[in-house]
Amino acid sequence: MQTTSMRSWAKDLRCWARGSRSRAAYSRRATCALSLTILAFGTVVSAATATDAQGPTSERIIVSGASGQLGRLTVKELLARGVPARNLILVSRTPDALSEYAQLGASTRYGDFSKPESLPAAYAGGTRMLLISIGGGAGPRPQAHKRAIDAAIAAGVKHIAYTSYVAISRGDTSGLASDHLQTEEILKKSGVAWTMLRNSIYADILIPQAAKMLADGHVTVPANENRIGYVTRQDCAAAAAAVLSSPGHENQAYDITGPELIGQREVAAAASAVSGKPIEVLAADPKAPPGPRGFGGPALSVTSTHVADLTGRPATSVRTLFAANKEKLLGAAR
Repeated sequence: MQTTSMRSWAKDLRCWARGSRSRAAYSRRATCALSLTILAFGTVVSAATATDAQGPTSERIIVSGASGQLGRLTVKELLARGVPARNLILVSRTPDALSEYAQLGASTRYGDFSKPESLPAAYAGGTRMLLISIGGGAGPRPQAHKRAIDAAIAAGVKHIAYTSYVAISRGDTSGLASDHLQTEEILKKSGVAWTMLRNSIYADILIPQAAKMLADGHVTVPANENRIGYVTRQDCAAAAAAVLSSPGHENQAYDITGPELIGQREVAAAASAVSGKPIEVLAADPKAPPGPRGFGGPALSVTSTHVADLTGRPATSVRTLFAANKEKLLGAAR
C-alpha cells in the first residue's frame, strides 16, 4: 500500500509540474500578448494625439509671402510646432531668400499676385494656405487677393487663413478696413473653408516711438487719443501657425491683439521701467485745436484672449517687448 501510495503521489507531482509549466507558458504568452496590445494602443493614441495637435500629417501648408517679416516668423513657428519642413510650401516673389528652409526640405516657389500666371504652379499640392495681405504694389488689394484665392482653390487648397484687420470686428468699414472687409467677403463667398486672423496694429512700431520719448525726456498725450490693443508680430505669427497646424478653426474669425490697451502714457511707463530713465508725461493744451484723429480710431480700442486661446501662451505685453529689445531701445534713444 505504501509503494502504491508513493507511486500515486509521484504521478500526481509530475502532472502538477507539467501543468505548472503549461500554466507558466500560457502566462508568458498572455503577458506578451497584453504588452503588444498595450503598445499598439499607445501608438494609436499617440498618433491620434499628434494628429489632433498638429492636424493630419498629409496636410501641405502654403505660406504666401513667406519671405516677409510675418511670413518668416510664421514658418519658424510652424517648424517649432513640429510641422515637417517637407510639408511646407513657401511662396514668395524672392524664393531665393528662403534657401535656409529649402535646405531643411521645404518647397520654395516663385509666386506674384501681379502675375496670376505664376500662381497655379506656386500653389500646386497645397491643402491649407496662409494668405498674408499685401501692400498696394500689385494693384487694388481685394482684386489681387481674389486672384490668389481663386488660384489656390483651383490648385486644391481646402482651407485659407487670411491676415485681416481687427477694426472690422467693431464695425469699421472705412480706410484700411475697407480692403480687408472686401477680401473677407470674397473669401467667404468662394466656398473654401476660411479663417480670419484679424490682426491689430503691430506693437513693434512702438519701439522707435519709445526711443524718441527717452531721448526727449517727455511726451505729450493728445486729448483725443485712442488707446490700441497693439500686438507683436511674433504673436500674430504664432496664432497663424496654430490655425494652420491644428483642426477646428474653419469658418472662424479671431481678434489677434495684445493683452492691454496702449496709449502714450502706457508706452512712456513701459519705456521708463525698462530703461530706468524718467519720461515726463504732459497733457495737451486744452485750448489748442484738436489734433488729427488717432490711428485707426475707436474700433482699434479692443483686446481679446485669442492669442492665448490659440497658442497656449499669453500675448506679449509692451513692457515685455521693450525688455526684449532693450539695446535697440536705448541705442535709438542716444
